[in-house]
Amino acid sequence: MRACKSNIELNFKSNVFLSTSLAVPLLTAVKMAARAIPAQMRQVLVKKLGNNFREATEVATVPVPKPEAKEVLVRTRYVAINASDILFSAGYYTPDQQPPFAAGLEAMGEIVSTNEGSKFAVGQNVAFAKFGSFSEYVAVDEDSVIPVSTSDPAVLNLAVSGATASLAFEKKGNLKQGENVLVTAAAGGTGQIAVQLAKLAGCHVIGTCSSHEKADFLKSIGCDRPVVYTKESLEDVLKAEYPKGVDVVYECIGDEVLETCLKNLNVFGRLIVIGAISGYEKGGSMANSRPPSHIPFMMLQKSADVRGFFLLHYSNDIPAHIQRLTQLMASGKLKVAVDKGQKSEKGPFRGINMIYDAVDHMYARKNTGKVIVEIGSSPDSTL
Repeated sequence: MRACKSNIELNFKSNVFLSTSLAVPLLTAVKMAARAIPAQMRQVLVKKLGNNFREATEVATVPVPKPEAKEVLVRTRYVAINASDILFSAGYYTPDQQPPFAAGLEAMGEIVSTNEGSKFAVGQNVAFAKFGSFSEYVAVDEDSVIPVSTSDPAVLNLAVSGATASLAFEKKGNLKQGENVLVTAAAGGTGQIAVQLAKLAGCHVIGTCSSHEKADFLKSIGCDRPVVYTKESLEDVLKAEYPKGVDVVYECIGDEVLETCLKNLNVFGRLIVIGAISGYEKGGSMANSRPPSHIPFMMLQKSADVRGFFLLHYSNDIPAHIQRLTQLMASGKLKVAVDKGQKSEKGPFRGINMIYDAVDHMYARKNTGKVIVEIGSSPDSTL
């Protein structure tokens, strides 16, 4: 079942990317005949609203959608896992939408069908962000697809995770050379990009992670001070090594971590709230919407700011930021890691049924980089 389009698809104005080194050239060839398309497909369907992803969803067999005017049909090759997938299954992003509806936020694959007059061609590789992406086939608005010349799933770091980091720093961070920037969940999909963008801005970067292996990864992408919070206290590290406080925090965790970050802000510090993953499985980030009464006083004492950031509020700015990130990747100045579950007991993640294990893998904080599930080549796929 397809969800309504309003406020669901990110409009990427895809022609923006045709000039970049990772993008496909302008279309000059005659479009290929449509690929063989089955009548039915499998998708992860939200059957009831809830924050337990396994209980709220199921893998269902449904008809393959037919692309409407100015849409293309994409055969999914990879889907990306986001912490906010749980918020979507709980109805947080689309409160007026009732189950059943397809889950998932990001994917990439091959165009298998277009309508007459389309600016795209069958056989083209594209990436996209759309609610309902956990499907073997997805009909996507042409303005919401990003043409790419590669099938490398690293591209999936750009649409949501990359754009979030880039826009959050531009709109909310006001980064200045020499500042101390703290990134929580720094080895995750968006954290890894935030670390590198802060370094490119000339900042000293502190990043939290859960293992020494992740700390080594963070060092490899330029993080100056990885903090393995399972082995050392973030608050102790900040008080001992950064007694004046940090200038900017890119905060993804919430709860006690958020409070620790607030305590250790510098005068005129800025804390950007990207998410609150620690609360997503407990009823979402709105479960305890009233902050502790001491937080306003903490902010007052330092003339500090807490700034919320939600990507869809800046949708018009997304294309330019993805273009910048694409250029940084092409030049080697930005490195992005993907986690296909190679080190997971149940990995690698292949097939639509493995989406559940991939979600568990991420929430167990075992991933390094963006968690990816390969859909197209799995034994249980109908592709």
